[in-house]
Amino acid sequence: MTATQSAPAGLDDEAVLLVGHGSRREKSNEQVRTLAADLEDRLGVPVDAGFLELAEPAIPEAIAGLATVVSRVSVVQLSLFAASHVKTDVPLAVEQARADHEGTTIHSGAHLGVHPAIVDLLDDRAAAVEASLGVDRESDDVAVVLCARGSSDPDANGDAHKLARLLYEGRAFDRVEASFVGVTEPVLEETLHTVAKGRPDAVVVLPYMLGDGVLTGRIRDGTDEFDAEYPYVDAAAGDPLGTDARLLDVLGDRWQAARTDSVDMSCDTCKYKVELDGYEADVGGARAMLRALTHRAEHADREDVDDDPHGHDAPEKHVAVCTNQTCAADGAPAVLERLRQAARDSEACDARITRSSCLGRCGEGPMVAVYPDGVWYGGVAADDADRIVSSHLDRDRIVSDIVDQTL
Repeated sequence: MTATQSAPAGLDDEAVLLVGHGSRREKSNEQVRTLAADLEDRLGVPVDAGFLELAEPAIPEAIAGLATVVSRVSVVQLSLFAASHVKTDVPLAVEQARADHEGTTIHSGAHLGVHPAIVDLLDDRAAAVEASLGVDRESDDVAVVLCARGSSDPDANGDAHKLARLLYEGRAFDRVEASFVGVTEPVLEETLHTVAKGRPDAVVVLPYMLGDGVLTGRIRDGTDEFDAEYPYVDAAAGDPLGTDARLLDVLGDRWQAARTDSVDMSCDTCKYKVELDGYEADVGGARAMLRALTHRAEHADREDVDDDPHGHDAPEKHVAVCTNQTCAADGAPAVLERLRQAARDSEACDARITRSSCLGRCGEGPMVAVYPDGVWYGGVAADDADRIVSSHLDRDRIVSDIVDQTL
């Protein structure tokens, strides 16, 4: 859907939830809310903002609020690439919301991804830096480094390289390279040194970020250090994507795909769907689910929030209760509620207890998975919930007689 298109008719009973990551920096959260308001003006339907973590409202609460006034909600993700948040965290939250609001149709949409409007936006960001440096790609050798956050998901990293190539195609840049702030290679410092060997007249660094936060600051600092170290190359970093109206073009397309159930995800190269060299352990729905549930635990040891903007507090354990059809028929809802009640009553329990979709052990449930321990309990009855909390969650003693498997 483009800026000149109007919203389809008959949308009085539909709303959109724009999902951002969430940040301790309220400025970043306000950016999501601004885009939600602008998208509402564009589409002509109510658009609320929700967050994965670190900000309110969370996705379940945001959907609950919309479910009281509309019968159909389309979830659109304000994520740049399809990594674990897009592939696991948001789908899990949507599945939970569907179970909680059976009378509401909830469509799950895609991330921003690779889109012509974003390529055009990056081109304009590069042009602004060129102007500040006094260079012209048509007459000077201008190299561009597109710097993304970096991910443990090869799909996401591959899309960063694809976006860099699309920015290069048809334009007079000397070269366009993809780089990353961390997690994967090549990191920005390495890429800049490599580009310098070609002795371009100027290097334009484009932070591929939505907001002007800590990571964007690191990119600017790294560019300034490079500029000082290489006096024969002029270098400067551009602005992040911000709330540019072209993002609304992308979000409009993603909304249209969501509401018509025509979302096209990159499943052919998804490490959770197929076996990729070096990522064999990540294959499978159950492992993907556990990765989603333990995302916070993986960052729990990162205590310096200023140095690590992605660090955040996390519970000691995550407990997932399968509430899919088979397990639900065997009493999973009662197990879930009993676990939550026992955890609330315990003074020692530090756990997050959530429902999950199918864990792939149909007929052997209700299934309860405890992570990071990797212990799965099978055939769990409501009475077993108290033992799981008092023994396993409180004292790290596995309830051996109901163990189904360990990962």
